[in-house]
Amino acid sequence: MYTREQHFDRCNAVSEINPNAIFNCEDGVFTWLDDTTPISDADIDAKVEEMKTAKANEEQAQADLKASAKAKLIAGEPLTEEEAETIVL
Repeated sequence: MYTREQHFDRCNAVSEINPNAIFNCEDGVFTWLDDTTPISDADIDAKVEEMKTAKANEEQAQADLKASAKAKLIAGEPLTEEEAETIVL
């Protein structure tokens, strides 16, 4: 049995692997429909981990950008456009 979040992550992973997949998923068990080629649990789990890592990396990059913007503002240095976009006014 999977938590709601794990269930959601697994369904999203299937859609990332095969955007055209047609399936039902109940209690973590996939039923493949309309001749959709089944995707192994190992492949789904690997994609879930890949997606989590990508999200964590993106969040860290955003945090680093904000920190850089703050440091430049304090030092009176000009910001890049990307840094400026992190500032909430």
